[in-house]
Amino acid sequence: MAKHGETKRELTAARLERAQVRRASRVFAIVLIFALAFGLGFLLRGNEPIMKRLGVGVATNTQVNPGQTISGNTYDSLAARIAEIQGIIEQESVDEYELSTSTSSLINAFLADLHDPYARYLDETRYQQFLTELATSDYVGIGVIFAEEGSTVYAADVFAESVAAASGVEVGDVIVAIDGVRTEGMTANEVNNSIFREAGSSVVTTWRRPSSAGAESGREYTVTLQCSQYKEKNVVTDLLEQKVGYISLAQITQHSATLVSDAVKSLTAAGAQSFVLDLRNCPGGYLTQAVDIANLFLKSGTIVQIESNGSITTRQVSGSAITEAPLYLLVNEKTAAAAEVIAGALQDGKRATLVGTNTMGKGTVQVVRELSFGGALRYTAAKYMTPLGYSIDGAGISPDVRVSLDSDSDNQKAYAVAMAASGSR
Repeated sequence: MAKHGETKRELTAARLERAQVRRASRVFAIVLIFALAFGLGFLLRGNEPIMKRLGVGVATNTQVNPGQTISGNTYDSLAARIAEIQGIIEQESVDEYELSTSTSSLINAFLADLHDPYARYLDETRYQQFLTELATSDYVGIGVIFAEEGSTVYAADVFAESVAAASGVEVGDVIVAIDGVRTEGMTANEVNNSIFREAGSSVVTTWRRPSSAGAESGREYTVTLQCSQYKEKNVVTDLLEQKVGYISLAQITQHSATLVSDAVKSLTAAGAQSFVLDLRNCPGGYLTQAVDIANLFLKSGTIVQIESNGSITTRQVSGSAITEAPLYLLVNEKTAAAAEVIAGALQDGKRATLVGTNTMGKGTVQVVRELSFGGALRYTAAKYMTPLGYSIDGAGISPDVRVSLDSDSDNQKAYAVAMAASGSR
């Protein structure tokens, strides 16, 4: 009997030891997650490497210490509080949990409490999809450029000859579902990847047309679209009457500054004496490219102020302006982010006259930081301000000449071209 009792005690001890090992590994993973959450406020200290990436969208963290521990105690540390609760559950509760599911649930709850509409936790699968880049110059899809506004993804541009345009999809329409899967919580990149498929394949899309600008209600409609190959130009140019050079920028990609520079030089050689730069419906993009575009027209001064974690950095004019010709900017409620940086810089620098309606007011910068345990965290890292210190976020840029768009004609463009032709400032 004594021997049997000893064997039983040994088995019990072994089980306890295995349970402790499992608990330790789980505690380690959760602690690591919430140590990251606790440290969010410090991610941008010494932030020059990240600031160089603003507008690029991905900042990979290569300095994660797998052995880091909880900072603080249960009085002031979220990570410590969660660890205490987990310890109780592990040791005393009969319940079990699945680590990856609990991780997603806890992080998403934490991010929701931040009230940051652009904050997202991307698990390993979503992160790999996020990293898949779609080249807009050689795009297999439905002919739509997507952008984000808060928690929704909308059509920032609809290619003129696309299947989407032929089916009635319009700029500003919100994508609601793809093949029956709701898009709530998706990023614009994820929407692109969900639609991306071989040419000739079909995709069922559900859209909502807002009843008014920014409205959360509106008519929903569903259309089945066939994916095709598109080679839509990101920059469109035209030499209009009375020597007005017209340049339309669909979005700010990694080559936009070069394309705009080439367009200005080409139109100047063709006789252009003034310019209209159309930034309507431009959802933004690379901050570095926006700065370089503003540089094409400004001789001196500040282009943008960037506020992050209590400090302010600036981007200055490089002195590489390529034209002094009169300049007019077309803007509207879908001119956003880096495109608003261009508008604010040229307006504050008294270099351009803005025509149209108020811009969106999306003056924040999102950074995607890779996580050590897989996946990534996207969060708002900074805010844009104009050279004179006006906050863009939530306010937007007001035009110098307010012109509402007619339903049956592009009167905004006509007005700006007429001003450029007459040389009015």
